[in-house]
Amino acid sequence: MEFMGDRVSLLETGRFAHTHDDAEEETRHRRAAESGDIASMSALGALLLRRGDLDGAEAHLRGATAAGDRAAANNLGVLLHQRGYADEAAGWWRIAAVAGSAAAAHALGRHHRERGDEPAAEYWLRQSAESGHALGAYALGDLLEHRSDIGAERWFRSAAERGHREASYRLARILDKREDEAVRGRAGPGAESEAEKWYRQAAARGHRRAALHLGTLLEKRGEIQEAGRWYLTSAKDGEARAACALGFLLRDAGDTDSAAVWWHRAAQDGDGNAANALGALHADRGETQTAERWYRTALDAGDINGAYNLGLLCAEQGRAAQAEQWYRRAAYAGHREAANAVAVMLLQRSDAAGAEPWFSKAAEAGSVDAAFNLGILYAGRGEERAAHQWYERAAAAGHTEAALQVGIVLLREGDGREAERHLRCAAGGGSAEAAFRLGALLDRPSADGGAPRGSLGRAETEPAMPEYEEWYERAARQGHRRAQVRMGMLAAGRGDVVEAARWYREAAEAGSSNGAFNLGLLLAREGSEPEAALWWTRAAQAGHGRAALRLALLAARRGALSEGQRWCARAVELGPAEVAERAARLRDALQQELTA
Repeated sequence: MEFMGDRVSLLETGRFAHTHDDAEEETRHRRAAESGDIASMSALGALLLRRGDLDGAEAHLRGATAAGDRAAANNLGVLLHQRGYADEAAGWWRIAAVAGSAAAAHALGRHHRERGDEPAAEYWLRQSAESGHALGAYALGDLLEHRSDIGAERWFRSAAERGHREASYRLARILDKREDEAVRGRAGPGAESEAEKWYRQAAARGHRRAALHLGTLLEKRGEIQEAGRWYLTSAKDGEARAACALGFLLRDAGDTDSAAVWWHRAAQDGDGNAANALGALHADRGETQTAERWYRTALDAGDINGAYNLGLLCAEQGRAAQAEQWYRRAAYAGHREAANAVAVMLLQRSDAAGAEPWFSKAAEAGSVDAAFNLGILYAGRGEERAAHQWYERAAAAGHTEAALQVGIVLLREGDGREAERHLRCAAGGGSAEAAFRLGALLDRPSADGGAPRGSLGRAETEPAMPEYEEWYERAARQGHRRAQVRMGMLAAGRGDVVEAARWYREAAEAGSSNGAFNLGLLLAREGSEPEAALWWTRAAQAGHGRAALRLALLAARRGALSEGQRWCARAVELGPAEVAERAARLRDALQQELTA
């Protein structure tokens, strides 16, 4: 029998229980060894070595080694290494390795690596690995990976195929870095990547980091329930990152109490992300002191997000000076959103020159908000080209308002097709202004004078409402006043007076002078001139010239000539030119009547 020769493996297995079968085996080998049987002498030494009886083992191993037993030579090396005689141990490992012991070659390779002799280490580890020794293959893979040698993968795979769990994990990590999302996507939903296969093998053998990464892969793929099971397995084995990830899954499922338990466990083990999550949880509950304590814990754990979150907490409490200090601390450490926050605070103090470098730093680091803010900054200076470039950059990263700004510029330049694409993105992201402008773009007549583009090519089974009206309605329901007026106009055009009045009233009550004016027109047509006059008055006071002219005409019909003149003067002042001209003529006519 040949002892494996791996010191670490031996130390992990510890002392063997001395069972009845062991006793019988020991007795049998002792008798044979006393009769000069070399194999039994070697086997007895190995048995005593496993049990921890170094004194009893040594004599038998030396005797068998002297008789040329290579397994005994390997195990004698293990024994001597345990006694602290590393150089003498290496000598016996060399003898055993030269005689063909893969275990001894592995042990000798590790001995040389511990002493910094990598060429010798590689030579002996390769001898072991090529002989099919799993530990030797793993150790060779580890040595090659340390040198960034692509040959590491081959030897990790060799060890993994023989059941070595750490090799399975290391192989999975190499494959995981190489397999991007596009590759996984082509494999189809639920398909297992090669990296996942090896993560599973390692995790099934109790490798907690493999279980963590397996959970991460499954979560990305949307298999939340199984991901949670692996996170739980890893977390129970003491992996703080898994406990943190499990907390987020529980939070997303609505179980914040259980999430807090796992975050607390992870934070106590030094996970800054979990401490930040606990801080956010307490901040949402209004427990600001507890939140601050956890954010500080995150910062102490080396997570710079803690400083940024402390800045947010102070800003919410109106402690601007302290907020800026925390933002700056995070920003100097490379936190891009903190850099953006510092820039915003400087801009609020009208320090555009001081804000610009921080915006630039944040944007170059990938902050979408900072890229958008740079666009605003340049636009404010009239540097439209630079502003557009930053808006485009932010829009490409999914920033809704940036997409709107790009769409507006493209509309101004006459590029309707590209403008439509950006407006759709912005409207889809919730921008009411983009939805309104998209509706207006689709509402334009086609080049051949036909119906608006948004109403063409729709199947008979689809709703009768044209697409442009759908976008107007979406914007109107979000409170967009011009969209509400437009919805009122469309309803009025269909003869739906009730619907038109509803939209006009919503716009008017929100402050739209056009909404108030149109509501007045609708009411006047329905015979409610007194109520119409109230809405026209509101519109005129808000600067609507046509409403002022309508009020002047009403006053003239009632014979209130002085009041009519006042409204005429207001209409002349407000315009537009056509209204001002009509109001001036009416004013002159009223003046003639007053002086007649």
